[in-house]
Amino acid sequence: MAEPESGQPGSGQPETTDDGRWIVVDGRRWRATDPSIPERLKTELVSELMAARRAVKDEGDAARHRVRDAKVALGERGDPWWEPTDEGRHERLVAAFRTLLRHRPDGTVCPSEPSRIVGGESWRDISPISRELAWELADEGYVEVRQRGEPVTRGAKGPIRVARGERFDDWRA
Repeated sequence: MAEPESGQPGSGQPETTDDGRWIVVDGRRWRATDPSIPERLKTELVSELMAARRAVKDEGDAARHRVRDAKVALGERGDPWWEPTDEGRHERLVAAFRTLLRHRPDGTVCPSEPSRIVGGESWRDISPISRELAWELADEGYVEVRQRGEPVTRGAKGPIRVARGERFDDWRA
């Protein structure tokens, strides 16, 4: 017997609209996750979303910003992922940085990862914007830009990684 397709009854996945932009749960429409997010990154974002929802149960409203960040990064809030604007892309890039850095508390993020989340197949076009955003966030103390594990200053050439900065815990949407 053939397996039901995703979004069909019995598939374990919610029903989706024909255009794929919405899921339907108990007759109510909700914005679908951006389907262009690479699976590995989507898994990390969803994992952080679930952790954030648990934190809201434990901590209350103080943790709601984490849920919002994860949902914006996933494309489920903010500007619709199918109609991107410069402002919406910026908001998603920032949310993706915050969400991934929260999910990787001892790790770092490559600026290309938020670009891949936001840009789909055109992620390379967004990479310079993401890299510049990393420097701006570093100037504000929210992140630290590193090469080979060591902090570097603006203008550093070559591959960089972004880590939590000293003001990271104060960083809210």
